[in-house]
Amino acid sequence: MKESNSILIIRLGAMGDIIHALPAVASLKCTFPERKLTWVVARRWMPLLQGNPHIDELVPFDRSGIAALFASHHRLGRIRPTVAIDLQGLLQSALAGRFARPETFFGFDRSVAREPLAARLYTHRIHVTGPHRIQRNMQLVEAVGASQVVWDTWLPEGMPEGDLPSTDFVLASPFAGWKSKEWPIARWDTLGKLLEHEGLPLILNMPVEQARGLAPLKHCRIHSSSLEGLIYATRRATAVIGLDSGPLHLAAALGKPGVALFGPTDPLQTGPFRSSMVVLRAAEVQTTYKRDDAIHQSMNEITVEQVALALQQSLAAVVVRQS
Repeated sequence: MKESNSILIIRLGAMGDIIHALPAVASLKCTFPERKLTWVVARRWMPLLQGNPHIDELVPFDRSGIAALFASHHRLGRIRPTVAIDLQGLLQSALAGRFARPETFFGFDRSVAREPLAARLYTHRIHVTGPHRIQRNMQLVEAVGASQVVWDTWLPEGMPEGDLPSTDFVLASPFAGWKSKEWPIARWDTLGKLLEHEGLPLILNMPVEQARGLAPLKHCRIHSSSLEGLIYATRRATAVIGLDSGPLHLAAALGKPGVALFGPTDPLQTGPFRSSMVVLRAAEVQTTYKRDDAIHQSMNEITVEQVALALQQSLAAVVVRQS
């Protein structure tokens, strides 16, 4: 049955990209409060969106097997929204939107879509300039009619998991989706030793399976958790040190101070947005989004001392603002 006057958002993943889409979706709902807003998302990322006051319905997209994929397509086919908006720009996300049979379908034009072929499936192809991904998403929904712009990001409270210090601590997630965006693991331990002298234990958050294969670290504490546990730990943290990955974008959205370590990817596109975090990136790095399986040389150029100093600067700025 057609869901009259409804809006469908397609952003299947991943963590950071979903967080970057939240202001645009909030802007849509604030502009059109009477319209039902449905978000199609991969099941593993649903905890980021559950309880969100700007979303009326979450539809899980599951492609773990033929039966699951068929069930997802069947559910999409029943939505039939007035307008669908693909905030992902992949052929898969564009096809998911097509399965929902919208009256109109908005997406990025081929110059911006991550997979240019996806643009062929939209009825309205929008050219955006950004430069940040959050700004690109906002420009896309503005083309749909969103006029009440909301930059704040709603995120759930999370859930306590594992052992966290009862006092101040610094949180970091040392792994990223691409190896090339990571910082050498030994440097986290060296940084942890420096922070110990400042009375700030360094907590490394990661999934259980990554913790099992990690060599012992003398000066860092390992905190293994689910996504809900990461959200809770990030809220609790005094500051966050992050790579260009979901945990960093989560911390930036929550307004945490800290340091963002960037190498091959461009912080103007995916760095902390409207944030007090200090961004570190080696000089004259050539931007690339090639998913190499080795740490990029530019990440090796960021020293432990630079990170420690940047953290001090970010925390000092918070004190100044609060005084």
